[in-house]
Amino acid sequence: MRFFGLTIDLKDDAEVIERYKAYHRAVWPEVLEDGRNKGILRVRIFLLRRRLFMYLETTDDYDLNQALVPRSDDDLRRKQWDELMRSMQMPVPEAKPGEWWAAMELVHETDNPA
Repeated sequence: MRFFGLTIDLKDDAEVIERYKAYHRAVWPEVLEDGRNKGILRVRIFLLRRRLFMYLETTDDYDLNQALVPRSDDDLRRKQWDELMRSMQMPVPEAKPGEWWAAMELVHETDNPA
């Protein structure tokens, strides 16, 4: 299993933030299925003001660069979702050139098995 921490900002608009949250209370089934098909096992998205933090757990063969953005016209519904989400987001100032969701560095990990 692999895991990733990513961050992005929402646009500084209370209505946009509420709309983003509403969409994520009812993610389109095609988007969830696409994630499963690409190897996403678990997603957690956290919000602080307008800063998002996304935690992903994936299969070992998951390719973050290939999976987050739809690549073909066969994936029209996923592409529509991506465009809709991007209309509400903006990269964080710390993002590398061309990076949308900025990858975060893991600085600590603790496992506490039962």
